[in-house]
Amino acid sequence: MKVLIIHQHFNTPQKGGAIRSYYLAKALLDRGISTVVITAHNEKDYSKAEVDGIEVHYLPVSYDNKYAFSARIISFLKFTVGAARLGEKFRDFDYCYAISVPLTVGVAAIWIKKFYKVPFIFEVGDLWPEAPIQLGFINNAIIQKALYSLEKRIYRSAEAIVALSPSIKEHIENNVANKKVYLITNLADCNFFLPETKSPKLQEQLGVRGKFVVTYSGAVGIANGLDYFLECANASRKAELPIHFLLMGEGALRERLMRSAMQLGLSNLSFEDFGNRDRVKQIMNISDASFICYKNVPVLQTGSPNKFFDALAAGKLVVINFGGWIKKEIENNHCGIFVDPQHPTDFIKKIIPFLSDSKMLVHYQMNSRALAEKKYSRELLSKKFVDIFVPRNRDKKAQR
Repeated sequence: MKVLIIHQHFNTPQKGGAIRSYYLAKALLDRGISTVVITAHNEKDYSKAEVDGIEVHYLPVSYDNKYAFSARIISFLKFTVGAARLGEKFRDFDYCYAISVPLTVGVAAIWIKKFYKVPFIFEVGDLWPEAPIQLGFINNAIIQKALYSLEKRIYRSAEAIVALSPSIKEHIENNVANKKVYLITNLADCNFFLPETKSPKLQEQLGVRGKFVVTYSGAVGIANGLDYFLECANASRKAELPIHFLLMGEGALRERLMRSAMQLGLSNLSFEDFGNRDRVKQIMNISDASFICYKNVPVLQTGSPNKFFDALAAGKLVVINFGGWIKKEIENNHCGIFVDPQHPTDFIKKIIPFLSDSKMLVHYQMNSRALAEKKYSRELLSKKFVDIFVPRNRDKKAQR
């Protein structure tokens, strides 16, 4: 059996960033399924490499989350064309697994299906075009209509769809009838991230000894609404709470946020550069809570952020400022708190009990780890992912 994965943003543990597609490819390989990835890199030329047994083809399509929206669209379109063309090399494959975003990767999958007779399964991690429309990036009504039409066509053309959250699954099922939609969220790597005693050396290096550390780790873009994170730091400074805020990541708004922090005199906030998985693990070690922040836009409540699952696996108190399925999950499992996105003082109110009661903090942290092991572990969800392909391949052979 052979599976082609198309994902523009394929990362490895050494590189850092979201590595879901790497884990999925490894899961297929571990079951004896030949796996090839088409992705992109910021180099000038096409290249091919073997990454931990995975054959990876790199298209020369540059991308950076600091790009303006128009530049991102151009990058997405270039990758779509390149992936469709390169797909001809894999016309003998059993399946194509196309990962959005961007939504346009579905166009490459449709092309490969039509001309090379390779059926595809489509993964939806964020709702496009709903997200850029709600964020105000796409205001033209004609373009909006065309993108909604494209979204439905991709869903209908797919043999099956994988949704990364219950909200996304519900959205797809409401838009496309009689389509099999699997729910496979992002993965909690319970073997890599572990509940650990804080390292005195790391605390000393980062200047957080004796502090309650609240960490944000991830993209620093418009959708993340990190002005609120700074507002919480400022409110904590005014309340003279022993909290240190740590922001780790890269993105279009990083420099602006650093200037704002300086203007506000936030000595209780520090910035860390983007790091690989090992660096993220170090930062999680000295953290008490993981803050997951989004702009107050409804569609952003439907996502499946990697940082949530890393926090669960590492056994951290989860702090969020948005509603939706994750809010229900942390409240039902007593592993996190929701803070009002309109009022940073609500953070002060909600966090003080954990500052004054260490047993309560440990209880919530233990619940985080338990939820990761019970429901979101990499092993559990990887098996669920591979099982999508195996019975389908049996049915395929029976039809022959």
